[in-house]
Amino acid sequence: MKIVVFGLTISSAWGNGHATLWRGLCRALAARGHQVTFFERDVPYYAAHRDAVNPLGCDLRLYAEWDAIVPDATRAVGDADVAMVTSYCPDAHDASNIVLDCTSALRVFYDLDTGVTLARLKAGESVPYVPPRGLRDFDLVLSYTGGRALDELKHRLGARRVAPLYGSVDPDEHRQVDASEIPRADLSYLGTYASDRQQRLEELFVEPARRRPGRRFVIGGSQYPSDFPWTANIYYVWHTPPPAHPAFYCSSAVTLNVTRGAMAEMGYCPSGRLFEAAACGTPILSDTWEGIENFFEPDREILIARTTDEALDAIDRSPEALARIGAAARERALAEHTADCRAREFEDAVFA
Repeated sequence: MKIVVFGLTISSAWGNGHATLWRGLCRALAARGHQVTFFERDVPYYAAHRDAVNPLGCDLRLYAEWDAIVPDATRAVGDADVAMVTSYCPDAHDASNIVLDCTSALRVFYDLDTGVTLARLKAGESVPYVPPRGLRDFDLVLSYTGGRALDELKHRLGARRVAPLYGSVDPDEHRQVDASEIPRADLSYLGTYASDRQQRLEELFVEPARRRPGRRFVIGGSQYPSDFPWTANIYYVWHTPPPAHPAFYCSSAVTLNVTRGAMAEMGYCPSGRLFEAAACGTPILSDTWEGIENFFEPDREILIARTTDEALDAIDRSPEALARIGAAARERALAEHTADCRAREFEDAVFA
């Protein structure tokens, strides 16, 4: 198939989870014989931190202004088998007009931020990447979040056909590596700062650090404010690019996953980082949400914590017990949650 995508970014993983997902998915789709063209607005924010100028598996079309790309975009969509607009695409309305005017391609909307989308609608706020008529004019709506979110997309936005397309991991990029030269963390957390994760991060990471002053805690990510409640044993690693993720995870006895509030409220919302850490064989400690057991089995493939005490119980487990959990998570991730698995699910949804 020829697939055209109008998205947020694939060229920069700075402060967003879209890029890493798209890189793995495009590589997997290309390996299965498909051609992907990705249109991305060339904004200064991502240009300053661009870590994939020529991402594998896709033809990246960077553009400065929408008007300049309209002829090229129209030709690409007209020649496509699948034409897709994603959440947070900065030109989503204009791109949707081109996609929806096309009658030869399957017209798809992919919401990689479904929890945020639905939370804004519930609060009566506008959602800039959703067309004025909602999603009723698309042939297929894919959602990064499953469960009841799929029914909500139908009810609130008029989606006619919906299917989940969860995050994934590219095992060629995320794997077990030698991290012996990196100081070992008893608990790590990798993620961009988000206010709706802060309370859970303090309960499951900061407070355990206070109670275990002799242990080492490491945060990797960007946009952390100056008033973040650092402790003497929390070490900060500024923005960690995707190629450095495996070493970050493999230098951790346990790594923490914290879900954004709107996503956790909907459930069925595994982050890509969850699968990345699992593919590296690192034991994962996660907050909980509806459906998490559908992705990893609690206590065998993943550790769940609702309180600080439960987080401490997790990191206090023996190295042998933690190693068994990490190995089981890796086996599950490689069997069910790779980019190739998602590429096959994408094909199934498209051809259904």
